[in-house]
Amino acid sequence: MVDVKSDVVKVDHFIAGNMVEAGEYRDHVDPGKLSDVVAKVAVGTAKDAQRAIEAAHEAYLSWRELEPQARVELMMKAGEVLGDSAEELAPLLVREHGGMLWEAQTDFALGKGVLQHTASLVEQFLEPEHIDDDQCTIRIEKKPRGVVAAIVPWNMPVVLTMMKLAPALATGNTLVLKPSPFASAALTIVLQRMAGLFPPGVINVVHGDVEVGEALTTHPLVRKVGFTGGTATARAVMKSAAESIKNTTLELGGNDPAIVLDDADIEKTLDRMISGIFTRSGQICFAIKRIYVPRSMHDRFVDALCSRVDEFMVGHGLMEGVKFGPLATEAQYRSVNKLIDSAKEAGARVVELGRLADGLDNANGYYVLPHIVVDASHTDQVSCCEQFGPVIPVIAYDDEEQVVEWANDSEYGLGSSIWTSDHARGLKMASQIEAGSTFINTHSFESLDIRMPFGGIKHSGVGREFGEAGLSEYVESHSIRILK
Repeated sequence: MVDVKSDVVKVDHFIAGNMVEAGEYRDHVDPGKLSDVVAKVAVGTAKDAQRAIEAAHEAYLSWRELEPQARVELMMKAGEVLGDSAEELAPLLVREHGGMLWEAQTDFALGKGVLQHTASLVEQFLEPEHIDDDQCTIRIEKKPRGVVAAIVPWNMPVVLTMMKLAPALATGNTLVLKPSPFASAALTIVLQRMAGLFPPGVINVVHGDVEVGEALTTHPLVRKVGFTGGTATARAVMKSAAESIKNTTLELGGNDPAIVLDDADIEKTLDRMISGIFTRSGQICFAIKRIYVPRSMHDRFVDALCSRVDEFMVGHGLMEGVKFGPLATEAQYRSVNKLIDSAKEAGARVVELGRLADGLDNANGYYVLPHIVVDASHTDQVSCCEQFGPVIPVIAYDDEEQVVEWANDSEYGLGSSIWTSDHARGLKMASQIEAGSTFINTHSFESLDIRMPFGGIKHSGVGREFGEAGLSEYVESHSIRILK
């Protein structure tokens, strides 16, 4: 058992119901207090991955035969274990990935909701479909695929894991998870607790880097890969999965546009919009990444936005009064600062706002204050990329045809939003946006609804998660036709 009260948590693999030590461990430091080691995380090998896959396959042979109702009952209980662990484990998660305490608590709450809601759908979902006519009877069954490999990032690791674990287990598959090394301790602990409700091997966790990822995505016993992360890594996942023709679901990055129409109330818009920009320090795939505002109201909008953001205090996620925490990794810290410099070099006016909490500086952690980029071009790098940090460009547009063209002029297509006082007008524009989701007068955590399919188009992903659309990704259709 892992001692969660220890200053440094030892994170082992979890295979076939047992914690398994590794030959090598890597220190993981608190991104908001770089002098503190939070966890010693196992660095796995291809052999560790193979052991986990074989354990999952062995468990699959019996797990798939269990009645759906029995699987649902176990998953409902697992959801309670997940929810009950939040108070204890959320602070550990904050120390791992630099988020706010409320963000980590939300991660657990959303994870429980996704797990239990998905389980509640599966009995009806798995009912065979029947077609009958004078010539034949057709029966269409839904069958589990087999062993599922899930690879998740660090920004919201609990709910992102449940978005794969829930449909996989509910439909009769088993799971091998590779967490991010930047947020593995709290997740592994809660999965170990949940796994105690299931037969050994149904849930397995292997830690590591590229070697483990390649082993999971190439092994012939793995029949499905669920991945959330960056587009570049997704290309490697797709190539590896192609070797044995695996099905993949890929939820990737975004360059989400927020389009403010000329009838929008600026203050009411900002009341809802700001959380969609700066939650998790902007490190969310469907965070607002670029704001388009009519030229006639651009200056007023920028002034109102800057006035609010200048009140932000940035600090450690366990400190009171802090709006958002540090970036999660040194690589992301360097990337965001480089992006800020490039925006300045491109001629944009970059406004740094807010302040660091007392006693902190960049030597303490990967802290970046919020930056508003004014006078940026639609084609500037800061407008075209996924910043994944507290940097937001505000771009003036002249007419609706132009702004729709700009919104769609991206290799990404994950989320998007329209801000207007006229819902009919917003709906008309929303239908023209190329994205997996478009929200009207909202664009943040509360915008998501687990009854809506979630995912992206273009370079933002393949497949959908949530609800029956998510369940469909984890089954094969088996058609049986009887000729009369």
